[in-house]
Amino acid sequence: MNKVAPITISFWIIKICATTLGETAGDLLSMTMNVGYGISSLILITLFLVSVIAQLRTKTFRPALYWTVILTTSTAGTTMSDFMDRTLQLGYANGSLILIALLMIILALWRYSEKSLSVTSIQTTKAELFYWTAILFSNTLGTALGDFIADDSGLGFLGGAALIASLLALTALAYYWNKFSHVLLFWIAFVLTRPFGATFGDLLTKSHDQGGLNLGTIGSSAVLALIVIVLVMVSARAVARHATSED
Repeated sequence: MNKVAPITISFWIIKICATTLGETAGDLLSMTMNVGYGISSLILITLFLVSVIAQLRTKTFRPALYWTVILTTSTAGTTMSDFMDRTLQLGYANGSLILIALLMIILALWRYSEKSLSVTSIQTTKAELFYWTAILFSNTLGTALGDFIADDSGLGFLGGAALIASLLALTALAYYWNKFSHVLLFWIAFVLTRPFGATFGDLLTKSHDQGGLNLGTIGSSAVLALIVIVLVMVSARAVARHATSED
């Protein structure tokens, strides 16, 4: 049975909220709680592994579990990116280039192995492993790209979010134009929603002097968590109603 979420408008709304929460929660652990990027990455990667193993073991699509894995890839991606860019001092640009190359390799191996990059019909464990690995690296890439656009490009948090939102709008138009591969557009949108979430998270948490709204990582994470929980509950009810109607 298909074990991944259907690609709808609600999917992208939850995705953006979850990735923004991943940014603020990752910063909360690594910076606000002063755990550090290295240890935070180990903690969050462990949480990702636990959640993805549970996801692989389940036989049906479970919205709460699915979005838990998405969230853990977002938080792990935040600290992994920060560890590469800051602790290893690779910088945002170099870190982004490395992650782009790794993501392309993963997608190429997936395409070669499964003969498809479909994200709407995943039936095998191998395809699901490629799916979650690609998501983890795309979310890590998104953090690096978001930081690069917000800090190094000179656009700032608001300008970076506006740029990425414009690119997302163009991707959506290309989807409805129906002349481009929907799989390709999915991965473009998936990658872009991560830096959008990263820059939006920075906009919420950073100080006024840095161009943010100064809401802090704790307050922003709490609000975003509540939004994600409500949206996932709505999604779970919709899935339950659909299953009941089929019976």
